[in-house]
Amino acid sequence: MDLRIDMPLVLLLLLPLLMYFGWTYWRERQRLKKSHIVVLGIRIVAIFCLVFALAGPYILLPVKEEQIVYLVDRSASMNGTEDEMVQFIDESLQSKKDEQLAGIYSFSSTLQTEAILSNSLKEVPKFTALKATDQTNIEQSLQLASGIVDPKKATRLVLLTDGNETKGDALEFASKFKGSNISVDVVPFNKSVMNDVSLKSFVTPQVSYVGEQQQLVTEINATAAGQGELLLYENDELIHREAVELAEGSNVFTYKHTATAEGLVKYEAMVQVDQDAIFENNKLTSVTMVQSEPHLLIVNGYDTASPIAAALGNQSIDYDVVDAKSLPNELSSYLQYNAIIFDNVPGHLVGEAKMNVIEQAVKNFGVGFTMVGGENSFGLGGYFKTPIETLLPVEMEIKGKEQLPSLGLVIVLDRSGSMSGAKLELAKEAAARSVEMLRDEDTLGFIAFDDRPWEIIETGPLGKKEEAVDTILSVTPGGGTEIYGSLAKAYENLADLKLQRKHIILLTDGQSQSGNYEDLIAEGKEKGITLSTVAIGQDADANLLEALSEMGSGRFYDVVDEQTIPSILSRETAMISRTYIEDNPFYPTIYNASGWSTLFANGVPQMNAYIGTTAKQGATVIAESEKEDPVLAQWQYGLSKTFAFTSDSTGKWTGDWARWQNWGTFWQTLISQMLPSYNDVAYDVRLESDGSFVITDPTNEAAFLDIVAVNEAGEELETQLETISASQVRAVVQAEPGLIFFRIADEEKTIYQAGLSVPYSAEYELRPVNDKLVEELTKQTGGSILKEPNEVFREFSKKGAERQNIATWLLLAGMLLFFIDITIRRFGWSFLTRPRKKEQTVEEKTIQAEDTNVAQLLKGMKKRS
Repeated sequence: MDLRIDMPLVLLLLLPLLMYFGWTYWRERQRLKKSHIVVLGIRIVAIFCLVFALAGPYILLPVKEEQIVYLVDRSASMNGTEDEMVQFIDESLQSKKDEQLAGIYSFSSTLQTEAILSNSLKEVPKFTALKATDQTNIEQSLQLASGIVDPKKATRLVLLTDGNETKGDALEFASKFKGSNISVDVVPFNKSVMNDVSLKSFVTPQVSYVGEQQQLVTEINATAAGQGELLLYENDELIHREAVELAEGSNVFTYKHTATAEGLVKYEAMVQVDQDAIFENNKLTSVTMVQSEPHLLIVNGYDTASPIAAALGNQSIDYDVVDAKSLPNELSSYLQYNAIIFDNVPGHLVGEAKMNVIEQAVKNFGVGFTMVGGENSFGLGGYFKTPIETLLPVEMEIKGKEQLPSLGLVIVLDRSGSMSGAKLELAKEAAARSVEMLRDEDTLGFIAFDDRPWEIIETGPLGKKEEAVDTILSVTPGGGTEIYGSLAKAYENLADLKLQRKHIILLTDGQSQSGNYEDLIAEGKEKGITLSTVAIGQDADANLLEALSEMGSGRFYDVVDEQTIPSILSRETAMISRTYIEDNPFYPTIYNASGWSTLFANGVPQMNAYIGTTAKQGATVIAESEKEDPVLAQWQYGLSKTFAFTSDSTGKWTGDWARWQNWGTFWQTLISQMLPSYNDVAYDVRLESDGSFVITDPTNEAAFLDIVAVNEAGEELETQLETISASQVRAVVQAEPGLIFFRIADEEKTIYQAGLSVPYSAEYELRPVNDKLVEELTKQTGGSILKEPNEVFREFSKKGAERQNIATWLLLAGMLLFFIDITIRRFGWSFLTRPRKKEQTVEEKTIQAEDTNVAQLLKGMKKRS
C-alpha cells in the first residue's frame, strides 16, 4: 500500500495557516486556558484535513492479476511467418500463471480479435481472415489494445512484428504509456525471401506534345541476377516488349517513345520473371499530359456511319467515333478528350458505372457533353434519374403529362434465391424509378415471384408514389422460380381495365416450368396488353424470354451488366407512351444566345420532330418549339458546359436542318461552345514521402485554388487541403494504389489537369526488421526485445494497483472537527465536562416531598413554642 498526492503544491497553503495559529498562540499564551488550547488544536487539525483533501491524496492498493496481450502483425510484409508466430505464442502460454490473463489480437491496417482477454487461454485459435493486408498500423493496434485492458492491472503488450509500419506513428503514441502500468515487448520476425524482382520507379515526362519523343525510364530491383521481361503500355495498349538481363541490385532501362495519344495519357510498366516472391510490386503507372489540338469523342447509336461525323467533314476538329458498347470504364480514357457527344445512344448499353465516370469527367475535369435526340435517347433511352440526366440542362420528365394516354404497368420481378444480392437490389431500384415516372392516376401492379406469385402491389391506380416505392424496395429474396403463374396473374389483372396503354415488364435470371404461353399472350394482345422481357445473367432462359417478347409485341433485353437494369426499366416505362416524341413540323424559336444568333441571320429551317423534355431551372434555352419545349438548351455543370439537342442528327427529325447550308457550321459551333477553357499556368503536383500531395502555384494564389481528386473508377476522393504558403497547398487524399487525377481550377474556373501514380504500398518492399523502432519502442515503455517464449510471462517490473481516493474521508473529518469547534465555542467547555443531573424516580420524588412536609411541620412547632 502506498500513499500519494496528485497536487502536492496545495500543501504549501499550510505554511501561512500554521504561522497564523502559531502567532495567535504566542500572543495569547498568558490568557489561554487549557480548554482554549484544546479548541485551537481541534481547529488546526480540521484545517489540515481540508487542505490535505484539496491536494488530492489517494492510496494505491496492490492488484494481483496481470494482463498479457499478444499483438500479431499479419500485414503483407509478414506473409509466411504466421506458423512461426503461432508456435512462439503456443510455447509461451505454457508459462502462464493462473492469476495472469492473456488475449490474442491480430492487425494490419486495423485490429481484430482472435482470443479475448481471459485467464483460460491455453492455445492459439485458428486465425480469422483479414480483409486488407496492404498496410501496417502499429500505432492503431497499440491504441486499441490499451483501450481493451484494465488500466488498474499490470499489462504487457507483446508485439510480434517486423516493425516496418506504413501508417501511423507508433513511437509518438507509445510516449503516452509513460507513468502507466503498460509496457511493450517486441518479438522481431522477418519474412524470408529468396528471389524477388520489383519495380522501384517508373518516370515519364509530366508534360509532352503530340509527336514529341518521350523517355520512359524504368528502374527494376532484383535480389539475384536473372532474366526477365519488361512490358510498357500506353492507355492499356502494349507499346513495347523487351527481354532484359537483370543484375543483382538496381537496373535502369530507358525506352524512347513518340507520343500519339492525347490529353492525360496513362503509361504502365510491368516486369515478369519465372520465379518471384511478391507479385504486387511488379507494376507501376505514370501519367503524362500530352498537349494537342482539341479532341472529340462521338458515341454513335446508329448501325450506320455517324451522321455528326459526316456533317463535320474532314477539315474540322479531330474526333473518334465509337459505339456504346465500346465505351471505356476508366476515367483516364475520357480525359484524353475535350468533349463528348451521345448521338441516339440507349442508356442500357452504357450502364450506370460508365455514366458515373463520364459525370466526373464533365463535372470536375471540364470535358464538355452533348446529348442528341433520337428514338433511343433522353427519356426513351432510359436516362431517367441517371448521372447523365444529372449533368444535362433538361429533365427527362415532360410538361403536359395530363395529355398522355391512360397507362397501365405491371412489373413482374423474380425474387428467387438466385436473385439475391446486387441483382435484386438493382432490379428493385429500377422498378422504383419506373414508378416515379408514372402519374398518380396511372395504373400500377407489382408481382414478385419465386415458386409462386406474390402480389406485392395490387393492380390499380397508383395514388401515393412514396408508399409504392417503399413497398417495392422492401421485397426480400425467396425460394425457387416459376414464371408462368406470375405472368398469367399479370395478364389477368390488366385484361378488363379500360386503359389506352397496357404493358407488362418481366425480369428474371432463371428457368421455369413450361406453360401455355402462346394462348396467354395471344389473349392478352386482343385486349391491348404488350410484354417486354429482361434476361438477367447467363443462367436465364434467354430463348424463352426473347420468344415471349416477340409474341407480346415488346422488347427483349439480354443483360450481362447488372448496372444496366435501371436504364432498361425507365426506357420501357417511357416507351409505353410514344407521345414523348413530338412529330408535328414546326419552326423553332431562336433566342439571342451568345455565339448562335449570327448562325440564323438568314432564317430558321423547319424541323419535323423532337423528344419532349423539360428545361431545368438555370438552363439557357437557345431553341424552343411551339409548345415551349426545349430543342437546344445549355447550362454550366461543374466546370463544363453541357448541351441537349432534342431533335436527331439524321435528318429524319431535323428535316430541313439537315439540308441547311449551315448544318456543318451548326455542329462546329456547338462543339466550340462545349470545349473547356484550360489554364496555361503549369501547376506542379508532387507526391511526398508521407503519401500527401503538394501543389505549387507559381502565381502565389494557392489558397484560392479549387482542387478535386478522382480515382480511375470516377469516384471523387475525400481530400483535406492545408495551405503551406502563398504558393503551396498540401492535399491529403484517401487513395488506393493506382492512378489519381487532380482537377485544379482558379477563381475564374479555368482548369488544369494532372495525373499521378500512387505506388504500391511499402508493404510489398523487401525490408529487414526495423531495429530502430523496435529498440526505441521497448526503451520508451520499459519493455524488452524477446528471444525466448518463456520470457513473455516473466516477473513484472511494474505492479498493478487500484487507486483509492481518501479526499472524501478527509473532508468529512474536517467538517466533524469544525462542528465540535463550533459547539465548544457556543456552549463552553463545561458543557462537555460537567456531570449530568440524575433524574429522580417517582418513589424518590415522593420521599423528598414527605421529608419537606415534615421539615415544615417541625419548623412551625418551633415557632409556637
